[in-house]
Amino acid sequence: MLKQVADGVWVRQSEWVRSNAVVVRGDEGLVLVDPGIDGSDLNQLADDVERLGVPVVAGFATHLHWDHLLWHSRFGDVPRYATAACAQAAGAVRERAQAMAAESATGIPLELIGLVTPLPEDGGPVPGELVAHEAHAVGHAAVLLADRGVLLAGDMLSDVLIPMLDPHRPGQVDAYGTALDRLGEAARHVEVVVPGHGSVAEGPEVAARLAADRAYLDALRRGEDPVDARLEQDWLDGPHQANLAQARNSAG
Repeated sequence: MLKQVADGVWVRQSEWVRSNAVVVRGDEGLVLVDPGIDGSDLNQLADDVERLGVPVVAGFATHLHWDHLLWHSRFGDVPRYATAACAQAAGAVRERAQAMAAESATGIPLELIGLVTPLPEDGGPVPGELVAHEAHAVGHAAVLLADRGVLLAGDMLSDVLIPMLDPHRPGQVDAYGTALDRLGEAARHVEVVVPGHGSVAEGPEVAARLAADRAYLDALRRGEDPVDARLEQDWLDGPHQANLAQARNSAG
């Protein structure tokens, strides 16, 4: 079920890694940001959207990981956008994204995965302002809806995910630090942050999310094991160890 978090902004959370699909009302209609995850979720999201009584005019993918590249025919044959860097890279990873989706979820229209094009310079039907960076994935971008006090953060600022460095690109420790600086500046204008995974942050929790990610990153830079409650989830040990290894290699 959609939960309204601000004027014209709704969130629906999946059980799968607490993934958040976001519905944003723009001047031309609804924009779906990172809709997912499995076929049941997508169908229920389509039901929720139909109840709003406003047409879907576009989609937007914050980055190129499979769970952010999904779509369903019930949303309509409309443009689906991403940053230029993400759209270019998405074509190369599309087959892998389809394979990962098939392994991790059921009922997903695999043929619709990853069909994204670069967002026009004027933003087209996507409201707000992009906050682009290179942390976590090529062409990653948050969406700042300053007039509504909302930041759609993509796979950043989560209370369930630690910062996840891109294992395929060097320099991610610094890239992540730069991304947090940009998101921190954007967050000065909002009261609500919607991460790609986890609970919506409101009020003081916004600053707390930034502080937690910065503390984790600072510990990596010092070569220390961070003290972070999110690491109590066993499945994050693999990504965490990969982060530590990349930080050590960067320092060396």
